[in-house]
Amino acid sequence: MDREGDLSFPNNVVYAAKQVCSLGRLFFACMVAGGIQYAWALQLSLLSPYSQSLGIPHHHVSLTWICGPIAGFVVPPIVGYYSDRCTAMMGRRRPFIVAGCLVICLSVMLIGLSADIGRLLGDTKEHCTTSTGPRWAATAVYIVGFWFLNFANNAAQGPARALMADLSAAGNYMPSVGQAIFCGWMAIGNVLGYMAGADSEWHVWLPWLKTTACCEACANLKGAFLTAVIVIIISTSITMYIAEEKQLDNAYVEASSGRRGCICGFGDFFKSLKNLPPSMVKVLAVTAVTWLAWFPFIQYGTDWMGREIYHGEPQGPKVAVYYAGVREGAIGLLLSSICLLAAAFNTPHLCGRLTSRVVWSLSNFILFGIMTAMVILGLVSTEGYNASFTAGLTGPDPKLRVIALSLFALIGIPQAVLFTVPWAVASKVADDGGQGLAIGVLNIAIVVPQLIIVLTVGPIDKAFGKGNTPAFGIGCAFAFICAILALILLPKTRVTRGMSTATAMASREG
Repeated sequence: MDREGDLSFPNNVVYAAKQVCSLGRLFFACMVAGGIQYAWALQLSLLSPYSQSLGIPHHHVSLTWICGPIAGFVVPPIVGYYSDRCTAMMGRRRPFIVAGCLVICLSVMLIGLSADIGRLLGDTKEHCTTSTGPRWAATAVYIVGFWFLNFANNAAQGPARALMADLSAAGNYMPSVGQAIFCGWMAIGNVLGYMAGADSEWHVWLPWLKTTACCEACANLKGAFLTAVIVIIISTSITMYIAEEKQLDNAYVEASSGRRGCICGFGDFFKSLKNLPPSMVKVLAVTAVTWLAWFPFIQYGTDWMGREIYHGEPQGPKVAVYYAGVREGAIGLLLSSICLLAAAFNTPHLCGRLTSRVVWSLSNFILFGIMTAMVILGLVSTEGYNASFTAGLTGPDPKLRVIALSLFALIGIPQAVLFTVPWAVASKVADDGGQGLAIGVLNIAIVVPQLIIVLTVGPIDKAFGKGNTPAFGIGCAFAFICAILALILLPKTRVTRGMSTATAMASREG
């Protein structure tokens, strides 16, 4: 009997995705996640420093990231809701992935060329080696590209995760396996992206990258972002070829949605929240506090290396030292991605042995220790932000530099849990084919704390005048709180391999 027309079949995921029989095909079907993450890695490692080189003050940099929570709140619920019900011939996930990746390509080109476009739009004609003032036209172009990049990332990554859940279910693999593969590709994308961001030779290999408005550091950024276009095109093409989907049956969509015609956006999305399992509320709460701990490092990690460890500044005579620190920070993020990759494939095993709540809690205790060490290291390196002490410094203390790189590497271990456990749980509880909706809801638990950090870190930074230490201190506090909350709020769950159902369910203990 043809399952596609059988509405009694318990889960449309299995027949919406064609069978993926081997882990090898499942692995390469998720390659687009690596391409998306490549661009994201460049964004995380280079854009906070670059925005300051355009003239944005340090205490206002966090406000440029406000597009992240806005995009994360608006895009994933809508895209997730529509992708669960999309009846396009390409399938229900792939159209959104293709559209999102195309916009990512346009966005990274806009960011990379922002200095040159800004000069054409009226910025100073002075050569970039002598210009020190703000370049507002370039800043405007950069911010437009930054906003589009964040919206496109959210539009593509949610369906990509949901596609992985669909294909895992079709191949009778437990959800954590699919999410571990997704996390693995994120780590690969991170490694390649951070390698590109740490490279200081783009302007040598491609001399045409340097222009009157764009000197060495800017040209290196431009070269790295242009490679992102190539990586995304290749990875998206491979995913589209391997991850075949069947067209979703209109009859199923009409029966499951209870209406015909167009979906009314947010209204329908929030009505759908009542169908989420009650345990999801606890998962959302712990997820939110976890991300409150992570966002200070995500936004300011490379800036911390450039300022606190290398004692540089994004403008003025210490700009070369600052960008040397930023590149070193990108190398640190590369090392963290290698640790993330190694830890990601062990996470399902650990969750099976220790339960997901213990693994989640331990990861936050580790994060607390690392962030505390970074706060102490920054204070030691600058002697408590003693301006007279740092004024004469032109580089890092070798011992402190090694310790800082080690901390960057170790942070990949809790990050592996961050990128797998919450998403695997969300996929498991969505046992009726609503993985897109579940992932959209989980994104809200991420963007709300990001908005809180974006709006509060800048004023705190300005009030204390202690560089990145106040933000990292906030991260320490929330990491400790979340380690306790995970043990209290989350139920004991062990992942078991599913029989013929689309997702494996967690067995409750105690």
